[in-house]
Amino acid sequence: MLEVRNLSRSFGGLVAVSDLSFSVGENEIRGLIGPNGAGKTTTFNVISGFHPPSAGKVLFLGKDISGMRTSAIAARGLVRTFQATTLFQELTVMENVLVGCHLRARTGPLRALIGADRHGEAAARDKSLEILDFFGLGERGDDHALSLPHGLQRVLGVAVAFAADPKLLLLDEPFTGMNPEETRRMMRIARKVRARGVTLLLVEHDMRAVMGLCDRITVLDFGKLLAEGTPDEVRRHPEVIEAYLGAATHAA
Repeated sequence: MLEVRNLSRSFGGLVAVSDLSFSVGENEIRGLIGPNGAGKTTTFNVISGFHPPSAGKVLFLGKDISGMRTSAIAARGLVRTFQATTLFQELTVMENVLVGCHLRARTGPLRALIGADRHGEAAARDKSLEILDFFGLGERGDDHALSLPHGLQRVLGVAVAFAADPKLLLLDEPFTGMNPEETRRMMRIARKVRARGVTLLLVEHDMRAVMGLCDRITVLDFGKLLAEGTPDEVRRHPEVIEAYLGAATHAA
């Protein structure tokens, strides 16, 4: 579904990603991990169109999307979330999901919210109600996003992205700041999303979540591919232990 081919991205004299290649299969949950500064977020930014590559290509469903606008990439079915919860805090939970529903629709989100397209609005509201129930937010639809606890705000962020009908969903640190119960809930949600036919690629520092959720894991270090494999293979990889997992263990 996704192929990153000899990808590099530099900022002035700083090389953030260097000659990186990996691929993600359809209906896979793939983890992208590495120490701070390994190039994970830069890789996400290039894949999703926030930065053009300095070299190399990004192929999605066999088409070169390198350097395309983020909106054009999202319209093809590649949608991402962010480290920080990017919600319309003063809008309700339902209204936030409505915005997501219109990210790939002809009717703009503003026209939908003010009711300028009544037929499209009705269809979007029906879809939003189904999504809220799917994500366990059905009883919070009229609450303002700002009033949700942190864990549910993170869930809502994924729900908004899911409303845009992604084929591939990029999750940027979805477990940040969560307690163990919130983490388990998000893991269940990720599996439910995959069961609906959506492929997932996630950047995450929570190793328990990554090891318990991902089918395969790609490990970066200093912007380069360090290792790749199943959770068990990555867990036992000596270079990964030294560069990432071992360092975390020693720090603890």
